[in-house]
Order: sequence, then structure tokens, then C-alpha cells
Amino acid sequence: MKMLTATLTMWTVSLSLAMAAGQPSLERGKELFYSTALGTNGKSCASCHAGGNKLEEAAGYDQKQFEVIVNQCIVKALNGRAFAPGSPDLSSLVAYVKTLTPVATK
Repeated sequence: MKMLTATLTMWTVSLSLAMAAGQPSLERGKELFYSTALGTNGKSCASCHAGGNKLEEAAGYDQKQFEVIVNQCIVKALNGRAFAPGSPDLSSLVAYVKTLTPVATK
């Protein structure tokens, strides 16, 4: 019985980790933001946008608009391949970038 319980517990933990791997996360977004693997020219998002630089207008875009903009940067500035719309990696990157955007004051 103890062996069965231990096996089921390990299986449940493994399944949970596998499911979480496909979910958007800020940690994954941060990893992508600093990764030069998004493109072919040795640059990352952080090369142009360190500390939220040049992201002042980002907070004004909805999710889909901002995904298009992020993909355009990946393709044009990094010479990389765009993510599929709504993909976990794109959602993670957009969520992380939004944490860097300055809050507008009026």
C-alpha cells in the first residue's frame, strides 16, 4: 500500500510539472527577455529594452496588439522567428515585459 501511495504521489507531481511547463509564467518570460536565442544576431530583448527602456506605451496595448508588436521586434530587431499567437512562450514574454513598463502618471 505504501508503495502504491508513493508511486501515485510521484506520478501526480510529474504530471503537475509537465502541465505547468506548458503554462505562461513570468519566470519563462524573463528567461526569454534576456535570451539571445530568440534571434540570430546575438541580441536579446534586453539589448534595446533594458530596465523597461522604450516601453512607455506598452501598457496601453491589449494582449493581442502587444503580442503582434513583440513578434515584430523578434523578427525585425532580433532576426528571429515569431512565436505562434497566444503561445505559452509569447504570453510569458508579454507578461514579463508588462512588468517592466512604467506606470503612466497624469
